[in-house]
Amino acid sequence: MTLPTLSPNGAPVISVTLQQLIDASDSRLAQQLTEMMATSAQKVVNQAVSAQIHSVADIVFQQFQLDSRQLSDNDVFILLNSHTPNVQKSRDYLLQAASKAAFVLSEINPITLMSDISGSADTSNASAVDSKSNASQQSAALSCPVLYVPNIRDFLGGLIQAYLQYHQPVTLPKVVAVTGTNGKTTISQLVAQLTQLTGMSSAVMGTAGNGRLGALVQASHTTGDALAVQQFLYQMGTENAEILALEASSHGLDQQRLQGMPVSVAIYTNLSRDHLDYHADMAEYAAAKAKLFDTAHFPDLTHAIINIDDEHAQVMLDTARASHLTVWTYSLDPLASATFVATDITPSLQGVKISLRTDFGDEQATTIDIVSPLLGRFNVANLLAAIAATTALNTQLNKNQSNSAQLNDVQLSAAHSDISIHRIAEAVTQLKGAVGRMQRVPSNDGCFIVDYAHTPDALSQVLASLKTHCKGQLWAVFGCGGDRDAGKRPLMAQAGLAGADKVVLTADNPRTEDPTAILQDMQAGMSAEQYQHTHIEPARQEAIMYAVSQAGPDDIVVIAGKGHETYQEINNVRYDFDDSVILQQALEQAGRV
Repeated sequence: MTLPTLSPNGAPVISVTLQQLIDASDSRLAQQLTEMMATSAQKVVNQAVSAQIHSVADIVFQQFQLDSRQLSDNDVFILLNSHTPNVQKSRDYLLQAASKAAFVLSEINPITLMSDISGSADTSNASAVDSKSNASQQSAALSCPVLYVPNIRDFLGGLIQAYLQYHQPVTLPKVVAVTGTNGKTTISQLVAQLTQLTGMSSAVMGTAGNGRLGALVQASHTTGDALAVQQFLYQMGTENAEILALEASSHGLDQQRLQGMPVSVAIYTNLSRDHLDYHADMAEYAAAKAKLFDTAHFPDLTHAIINIDDEHAQVMLDTARASHLTVWTYSLDPLASATFVATDITPSLQGVKISLRTDFGDEQATTIDIVSPLLGRFNVANLLAAIAATTALNTQLNKNQSNSAQLNDVQLSAAHSDISIHRIAEAVTQLKGAVGRMQRVPSNDGCFIVDYAHTPDALSQVLASLKTHCKGQLWAVFGCGGDRDAGKRPLMAQAGLAGADKVVLTADNPRTEDPTAILQDMQAGMSAEQYQHTHIEPARQEAIMYAVSQAGPDDIVVIAGKGHETYQEINNVRYDFDDSVILQQALEQAGRV
């Protein structure tokens, strides 16, 4: 297969026009692009500019860019509004792009951007009219056409993928998307491993990195921007990946960064306090997650897999059922009426034994014993979600191969579940946990674990899972990130104090905040008795060394909050810092390895 020329970021670069993409696209995208052209022209009063917009469909361009700094001559610049709008910055981006771009597609009204934003005190009607007229003239004087497309996020992903597919069509992988506060990384990696172990070529995209298993490239965001997401999907298609398991963050869903992704299986894990510096409240946070189960956003959806043990599950269930999806549920409650239920759980520091009951609505439920190497009770829930997703993918493949269009998904699941689940169960013993998720660092005595838990709920679950196995004392070393939801800080401290015998409060990623100020916030409401069990050390490396030096041979120490991260961000600079590496060094220094 001959691939198109690649840009430095690995994406194909081709010469194309919007009209060619319209002609080559499916009817839905073609209609959206045609409406974009017509609507943009109708909004322009100036006839010269209107004619220019009509001609945009035939302007040859090279590629799409969302970052004006990455723009090359004859690229198309997509100007999106940020979560914290800054008119001056957006105007600067537009002016910078206009000198190079073939044309600009702007989510922001260009008249607004080109208006006088100097803060003039003259607010008369005449002044407003003059300002608008002047802005219109400035917009018309730009060296490239600017189309105002306020709904561009509704089809941006599809447009980018249409561009990528135009030169060399590839078969895109089926997408499994995981959303929730905790568990996204682990579940996406487990899905990729299980599908690979059961004969499907897979890849992952998320917090721990993007790419094929064993060759992940570190990611800067849980869910990348629409351009990065679509380019990665296309790249995985060129590498013949059949399955892509990805993390769908609430930010990514709210900002429609996953628009155009062929998500066929959607998973919901749980919801606990996080990202309330972005979402107004928990209801808004849940609503963002629920978008993943709406076929209006993801028309390729067939299966929804939902944790019914979570208090916010009903929001996801209602959305999924309104979209007429096949809904499978999972639970750790042995009495629950769910599709996948862990009826018996026997955890240890070596893993967990599980009795799994499956019920697809046929006459007889199936129970199978599974041995998992993953630590922690909460990882049982993660495993159930991954098993359910892998079963759903097998069902889809069976359906495609069976030519039995008259069978519905439940009938196909019942027909194939026994074989699929037994095959999946055999593969579970070969699973490996995600880096930085209940990751045990070897030692001669004691038990030392690195985990990403950075919310009160996640920390509580980690500590509760380990407490039952601790013969000595349970230690928790953690902090809170700077420039984020400050209301979470005392809750984190209380979660640690409730679950651990000894707590060491330290820095996480302070970013632009003073670490001591963050630690003061964490101590709000602490009692004198709680202070007796608490050690405060702002320097994270010193905090880890302290716990290693003080922990007894039967103690368990959890270094929480950063997990897989290999840096610590201080005053906008990322310094090398890997909890597992620092912990290993501390163990060596203490003579415990």
